Amino acid sequence: QVQLVESGGGLVQAGGSLRLSCAASGFTFRNYAMAWFRQAPGKEREFVAAINWSGVSTDYSDSLKGRFTISRDNVKNTVYMQMNSLKPEDTAVYYCAANLHPWGSGRYRNGNNYWGQGTQVTVYS
Repeated sequence: QVQLVESGGGLVQAGGSLRLSCAASGFTFRNYAMAWFRQAPGKEREFVAAINWSGVSTDYSDSLKGRFTISRDNVKNTVYMQMNSLKPEDTAVYYCAANLHPWGSGRYRNGNNYWGQGTQVTVYS
């Protein structure tokens, strides 16, 4: 049974940091690119960041580059996202996703195979 379980969300003051984790099970984690998305109230889900199977290649939303860092541990079957200098507009439910398509296809932005249930991040000013 495939599972992606996010954790690490919470309430944080603007300017603070959070580290999200996504623990994967039920599939061969090291074969998949992994991605983070977010969905704010009343808005569509948007791409945040992605990392290829080995961790060598990453991709970020242009608006978030420099504040968020994605990483992975293929021994622990976990993908992380370090979020720094958080802003109230970063408030959203954050989801991780797994993608088996070739990295060069860019399908991690809109064609993911598996999704987690999400973790809430709330940034207050």
